[in-house]
Amino acid sequence: MAGISSAVDRSGYLNLRSHGAAAFNLDARLPHQVFVEDAQDSLFCDFDALLALDFWPALCAMARWHSDTRVELLVLEPDPEEFHLPEYGMYPALSLPVDADMDDYWAEIGYEPNGDIMGSIAISANVIAVTGPSGRWGCWGERDPEVAVFHGFPSPAARTEWRARFGPFLEAAGALESYLPLTFAGRTVPDEYAETLTANYGPMGGGPR
Repeated sequence: MAGISSAVDRSGYLNLRSHGAAAFNLDARLPHQVFVEDAQDSLFCDFDALLALDFWPALCAMARWHSDTRVELLVLEPDPEEFHLPEYGMYPALSLPVDADMDDYWAEIGYEPNGDIMGSIAISANVIAVTGPSGRWGCWGERDPEVAVFHGFPSPAARTEWRARFGPFLEAAGALESYLPLTFAGRTVPDEYAETLTANYGPMGGGPR
């Protein structure tokens, strides 16, 4: 597969943003609601898992539920116009067919423009939005507070099977107990943050799986 430096120009990036806007409130940040639709079925994992090559099959499974033939990833922070474009002459985004493999995914997110690892999506991305052309599912990741959240399961059964196959994943209550305390002073999630996250993403009645 081609590296991202030649895969997405400005018009391509804006096209992917338009798809992303169908799934996400692109200007929102956690603990606020980042999804356009109600997200009470959401599942959380560690942010870095989203940028590992072996997570690619999980993204493809979500895409196929909604008949998407491609998975599209956008880096929202740092701002491409302020960082990636002036530094590396590229837009940090990708669109891969669901029949690509894990190595193809890593070739894109791990691509080092000008041989600089700091320019790769895997290292530089702070806020990521992943969806497909349908905009009916999404994965949202933030390096601070080090979590990714997933939404768009077509049924409770599909959610349960995906969770068991690709996990571990946590519901909102579990994320507040496990992932999120590590990102706050004193390892205590502020009440307002916890209340807002719970209102937007849970509860659905479960912890670790």
